[in-house]
Parts: sequence; C-alpha cells; structure tokens
Amino acid sequence: MKSFKLLSVDFDKDGEFFSCPLVDGIIINEENSRRSWILEMFIDKEHKTVFDEWLESGEILNAKAVISYPENEPAGFRLAVYAVKEIGDHISVLLKGPLKRVRSQYAEHLLEELIAEGLQGDDMLDRFREDMKNRPQLKRDRDKHHS
Repeated sequence: MKSFKLLSVDFDKDGEFFSCPLVDGIIINEENSRRSWILEMFIDKEHKTVFDEWLESGEILNAKAVISYPENEPAGFRLAVYAVKEIGDHISVLLKGPLKRVRSQYAEHLLEELIAEGLQGDDMLDRFREDMKNRPQLKRDRDKHHS
C-alpha cells in the first residue's frame, strides 16, 4: 500500500460539485486487483449531516481528488462513505472506492483554447502554466453546461 497527501476532494451531487475544505487528508492506494483506494478527510463538523446521509444511503459518489501537489490533475473516483466520526469540532470521514480510468485531457483542451485565442510563444507558455496551476473552467465545459 502507498499513501499520499490528500489536498482537496469535490463530490458530484446531482450535477453540481460540492466541496468542503480539508483540515487534513490522506489517500491510500490499496494496490489490489479492484484498484481500490481509501480516503480519509478531516473536515469541519458543519458537513456531518451530508456525510451521515451518504453513509446511511450507501450512495456511490463521483468525486475528484487532488493528490500530493496542488498543480496535479484531479483524479476521478467512485466512492462510498464508510465511517463518519466526530473528533472535537471536526469530523473524520472515511471513504473507499476505485479510481476511475478516464484520463482528463485538461492540458490538451487548454492548449486548444490558447491557440484559438491566438496566443503564441512566451505569452502562451505563461498563460498555460498559470491555468494548469489554477484550473479555470474551460470554454468547452462551460458550453456543455449551458446547452
């Protein structure tokens, strides 16, 4: 098994992304045939109700997690909540599930947009680096949600 620092997790709730800031987090690759991962999020107690509901329902959640470094591409997971434990003013949420195979093509799509905007050379490189780090929503994704 290998463990990594979990930096952020966004959950897809009815097509909207729900995010709760992590106080701390760890993600463990179980390195088994099911490609199973364990995520532990240490978050503010205000989110307890939603995770208790997901624990109760056994709902499988689509999630995107950023691991190790903020500029890393978010990894997609299909997770179920396994435990919600109160610790002072916080809760520990244990989730488990497989990594989704789909590789995001954010970098390729971002480059297409920058080319379409007519950026070249250093201007393109600077903007590419900045957008890879900050991950603004791409035009193609904005258009999808408004069609």
